Amino acid sequence: MPHIVFRGITTEQLKSISKPLVEELAEICECGTDNFTLELPSSTFVYNGEEIEAFPLIEVKWFERGQEIRNRFANAITTYLMGFGLPEVEIVFTVFTESAYYINGKHCAS
Repeated sequence: MPHIVFRGITTEQLKSISKPLVEELAEICECGTDNFTLELPSSTFVYNGEEIEAFPLIEVKWFERGQEIRNRFANAITTYLMGFGLPEVEIVFTVFTESAYYINGKHCAS
């Protein structure tokens, strides 16, 4: 944790930034790089009956770390993705609570 889901970029783009991005995010979160999972699902976007190109929408699933850390985290991701010449990057955070997150059948709040 954090689990980061990328949409609107290519596999090659994500591969090219994955190591330095995770290193920077780990520093921001003060955790190891092995805590991160990057996902790039295969999605088809449809609008008005037509397939359209996906826009860069990044979903961060994590345990809350506060507004300052969230701001720095979002800024780091945005900086890397804007380096690809993207006109806009949107990031949304989904916060998990320890009592609702289970590992091997046991919630993490205990």
